[in-house]
Amino acid sequence: MHRQNQTDYMDERSFKRFVESYSNDLLYYARYLVHSKEEAEEIVSDVFFEVWQNRDKLHEIRNEKVWLLTITHNKAVSYLRKKEHSVSSVSWDEVGSYTMPVDLQTPDSQLISREEMNRINAAINNLPPRCRQVFILAKIEKLLYKDIASILDISVKTINVHIAKALEQISEALEKKV
Repeated sequence: MHRQNQTDYMDERSFKRFVESYSNDLLYYARYLVHSKEEAEEIVSDVFFEVWQNRDKLHEIRNEKVWLLTITHNKAVSYLRKKEHSVSSVSWDEVGSYTMPVDLQTPDSQLISREEMNRINAAINNLPPRCRQVFILAKIEKLLYKDIASILDISVKTINVHIAKALEQISEALEKKV
C-alpha cells in the first residue's frame, strides 16, 4: 500500500511538471482565441483536467505540444459556440486579435523599433482570420505545417498559401512610411 501511494505521488509530481512546462503556451493560445484571460485560464484548466483523466495514454502521444494545442483549440471553439448560444460554426472573425508579447521576441527582433513592432502587429491583426490563425501557429508557436494542418483540418498547401499571404502583407506594412 505504501508503495502505491508513493507511485501516485510521483505521478502527480510528474503531472505538475508537465502542466508547468505547457501552461504558458496554452494560456497564450487560448487567450488569443477567446479574448479573455479568465476564460482562457478556465479553458486551459479544462485541458489539463482532460489530460489528467487520460494520463495513462500520454505515452502514446507523439507530439505533446501539438496534441495540447489541438485540445485547447477545440475547447476554445466549443466555449465560443456556447457563449454565442449557437450550434453553427464559430466564425474566424470571432477569434481574437494578436499582439506579440515582448518575451517571445528573439534578440534580433528586439532591435526592431516599437513603431515597426506596432506596424507588424497591426498587419497581423488585419490578416483574414484563418490566415492570422495559421501565421500565429506557424511563426509564433513554431509548429510544423503538417501539425497545423492536423489541428485546423486543412491541407499543407493551404497553409503555404496563408503564410505567403501573411508575409506579403506584413512586408508591405513595414515598407509603408507612417
